[in-house]
Amino acid sequence: MSNSGRWRRAVALLAAAGLVMTAGTAQAAGDTAPPPLTDGYGLTQVGTATGTATNFVLTVTTPQVSGQHHIKIILPGGYYEDPARRYPVMYFLHGSPDDPAAQNYPALSTSNSMITVIPDGGARGWYANWLDQKTAVGAQNWENFHINQVIPFIDANLRTIASKKARAVAGVSMGGFGALHYAQDHPDLFGQTASLSGDTDLSVNSMDLRMAVVASLIDATGALCGSASGACDPANDPYKPGVSSDALFGTPYPVLNGDWRWNEADPSQHMDKLAGVGVSLYVGNGGGRATEPEFWIEGAAKHTKAAMDALRMPYYYVDYGDGSAWGTQCNGGHNSGCWEQDLRDLIPRLERAFAS
Repeated sequence: MSNSGRWRRAVALLAAAGLVMTAGTAQAAGDTAPPPLTDGYGLTQVGTATGTATNFVLTVTTPQVSGQHHIKIILPGGYYEDPARRYPVMYFLHGSPDDPAAQNYPALSTSNSMITVIPDGGARGWYANWLDQKTAVGAQNWENFHINQVIPFIDANLRTIASKKARAVAGVSMGGFGALHYAQDHPDLFGQTASLSGDTDLSVNSMDLRMAVVASLIDATGALCGSASGACDPANDPYKPGVSSDALFGTPYPVLNGDWRWNEADPSQHMDKLAGVGVSLYVGNGGGRATEPEFWIEGAAKHTKAAMDALRMPYYYVDYGDGSAWGTQCNGGHNSGCWEQDLRDLIPRLERAFAS
């Protein structure tokens, strides 16, 4: 039995025995503070949660990933009113070099019928277990952290519907890669997956995106930090310390099939693994400007779409181009204004899928 199968069985047995403590059971009526959650599955909480009873941030440690990590949780407005009601969950994966606590898209707080969980993915964790665990940044088992720890922790502490049909994974940019990658690795866990401007093609067909990943690893400061894109502040560079280009998936260079691990992790080459999973892709074109990251992301999305067309699989695809017809805050670029509009389209669709 897989690790994910073991924890699902354990949670089910505990629930049947009435031993799973869920937020809302211990929460006093009218309490505006975050609910108490119980450590477990390798996660240890640090200090107390910050925020409100329905929108709060935990800080945790885990042996799987060095350091302390935030997990942001957004509960439906009526979560505490009906202690018997259970909810589906959307796991929302942030981009690079963001932090869960900073994911303040208004759309994420609009649902009254699902829980949203935003786990830390690191500045450049790439939602994967790194090949090299002995770099200067220490343990980097992000997939283990999210799949084997965060998900069962959430199911044990909150009133979730712990089933594939009631669980989605979505993400922006780096998180868009993570969303498809996790759904492909664990199609038994997720009924829906969505990429918002995600790095969904890391093959040689999108070598530009592969090299962008490498740049985040080796700390190519000129390309990522303090650049025209304004990715980060050079005085507080989240990509330091730099590590080897091979740390994540081995050599990224396509010589004598040396990059096979990159191809194994590349979502676009394995869309067949998403049979039975609802797939959504959102992308713009950056107004056709080659200096805009979304211009290159669109190429990756088109490759991924072509792979799905070849498989004759169903999917939902939106290319909003320069954003002029997508939303007043969207200019077609790689930015929160467009992702807010993506979420305003995605969340009602997920709600309908959960309810069907």
